[in-house]
Amino acid sequence: MKARMFALLTILTLVIATLSLPKNVQAQAYSTRFTTSITYQNVGSGEATLQILFYEQPTTTTPIVVSRPNLGPGESASIFIGNLSEIADGFRGSAVIQSDQPLLATLVQIPQGSSTVFVRPLSNGFQQGGPQALIATVLKNMFGSNTIFSIQNVDTEPNNVTIQFYNTSASLVHTITQTIQPGASFYVDAATIPQLGPSFNGSAVVIAKRADNTDGKIVGTAMELDITGTGAKAFESVAAGARKVYMPSALCNAFGGQSTSYAVQNTSLSTSTTVTVTYYPGGLSATKSIGPGAKASFPACETVSAGFVGSAVVESSVTDVIVIGKAYGAGLSTAFLGEPQGYAKLALPYVRWAPDAYYYNGSRQRTFIAIQNVGADTIPAGSITITYKDPFGHTGTHTYNQALAPGAKFNSNASMAGLTWFGMAEPPASGFGGGAIINCTVPGCQLVAIARVATYVPSANTYAAEDYNAMPVP
Repeated sequence: MKARMFALLTILTLVIATLSLPKNVQAQAYSTRFTTSITYQNVGSGEATLQILFYEQPTTTTPIVVSRPNLGPGESASIFIGNLSEIADGFRGSAVIQSDQPLLATLVQIPQGSSTVFVRPLSNGFQQGGPQALIATVLKNMFGSNTIFSIQNVDTEPNNVTIQFYNTSASLVHTITQTIQPGASFYVDAATIPQLGPSFNGSAVVIAKRADNTDGKIVGTAMELDITGTGAKAFESVAAGARKVYMPSALCNAFGGQSTSYAVQNTSLSTSTTVTVTYYPGGLSATKSIGPGAKASFPACETVSAGFVGSAVVESSVTDVIVIGKAYGAGLSTAFLGEPQGYAKLALPYVRWAPDAYYYNGSRQRTFIAIQNVGADTIPAGSITITYKDPFGHTGTHTYNQALAPGAKFNSNASMAGLTWFGMAEPPASGFGGGAIINCTVPGCQLVAIARVATYVPSANTYAAEDYNAMPVP
């Protein structure tokens, strides 16, 4: 089969699409079955014609092609993999969305058949790949969690992929090699690798080469799943680190017990560095030395007082670093990437807002957006807008009417744009799909943002939530 090609490819890694793991104890996230839903957003100026190509195995060369309805400018839509007749139960693979307009996409892993796992891990698709994919945290039977990650070949020819596992002491513990066809992916479950020992805490460095030894192009996505608990989170690989990284969310025992911690990895395998995390507002900081290839943890509550709500900047003195932010407590089980730079225009493909009755009965979600100024100058009041649009006729704009200092953040949600419903068809109709565009009109404006998507759990009177990063609009 020859797939029809469009001008722009949006590359996606589907982390656990209809993947069934051994169902031993349903209270375990690691043994819970997940099925992927893709929410994609047209960030172009015209109507998008699109299709999705699914690849099941690393050796797959003929994808399963699924056509989708056209999508208007600024609109989002969702597709639940479990409802596709073309995709068999137990599918575990990757996909490529092809479109004639720029698209962005977020993957939602929805737990199936579990009465205790409510969190929906979130990760983003990729516009392009690189010769290296860095996964900052890989766990096997550590901190109560196991990691599963996927490496996708986004090149035009087969890639020979080398996966190297480093522990926190920067020692190379194990290496896996695998050939992956274009568009296809290879899955790694750390819990099933005996060479990592009974437990492992470290990271993975993945390198791609073509047959002629030139650089290939890969991307990666990871899920971190509780072994005995109900927490589940997802995050993307990065191609390289940076000296300065921005974190839009920092918490210490706030909102009933929610806190954050940052996992900072030194990307150099030969040189140590000193890392300082500075929290805003207030400017309090913490500093730690990190050896070659090693990681260090920066819990916010080691530096700031209980009740703190803000943001942070991570700076490395010598080498580039990667940062994964994690929020936990009071129902949170989240992961998000630190951002090395900001943008004037950002998109969030997966945004929801339900009225109280539907949110608090656990049937619908709410999305909370944290937006940080990572530029050197204060952004004047009225310069930042968040425009919400879905295919059900719900539209609105939230304008931030205060000045935003460097390093500071503010929050937005669809209700601030005057919307009671957003991203969902109102009952009794069904359907999902809604997104937001963050726009700053000041020349040189630099923003980063994360979205926290929350599900209320009435039986436990708590929340389950996961984060994902806003993406720059091409």
